[in-house]
Amino acid sequence: MTSLMNARLYAIVDLNYVADSNVSSVTAKLLDGGVDVLQLRAKNRPLPDVRRFASELRAQTAERGVPLIVNDHPEVAHDIGADGVHVGQDDMSVAEARAEIGADAVVGKSTHSIAQAIAAASEGADYIGFGPLFATPTKPDYTPIGLDRIAEAHQRVSIPIFCIGGIKLDNLAQVIAAGARRTVIVSGLLNAADVAEYARRAKEMLCQS
Repeated sequence: MTSLMNARLYAIVDLNYVADSNVSSVTAKLLDGGVDVLQLRAKNRPLPDVRRFASELRAQTAERGVPLIVNDHPEVAHDIGADGVHVGQDDMSVAEARAEIGADAVVGKSTHSIAQAIAAASEGADYIGFGPLFATPTKPDYTPIGLDRIAEAHQRVSIPIFCIGGIKLDNLAQVIAAGARRTVIVSGLLNAADVAEYARRAKEMLCQS
């Protein structure tokens, strides 16, 4: 199983981008491309749908030794044997999520400022998402924080930081140069003509940094 400290590329199977009929094939391509962590994001979907797709992804990720994180639903993550759950600023606390999913599970938290990053680490999060760095349709209500705070975040927070938000191959070098060690890529991967190759190229850049 890939550890968070060793992880570089975090991918999200976001059902706003991936048709239900393509979830399994897209997941396979992401895994073929070498992603280190995979999250299921199924915003505004009925709980039975979340559970069904989470179970499907669990079977695929377990076979490859890749951690599976479920967005927003610790009870689903617990029931299907996922490795962790991810919560946002407006969701339950890290402690509440951990109480539902289990003490040994991973709990990640979205952060949008240095203050939130420090707070999440103090709250006991195992990792944070830090962003959005750039404007992104995934988080249209958030003002991009840019690249200037990446280095400071790494100085102030010791848990793994996954930079997120509008990151694509064409700006990944800038993100790495600004101090990022780990990134989440969503639309860039999911909209790629060759998902596996896109993941491989991103992973190679991150591993060389």
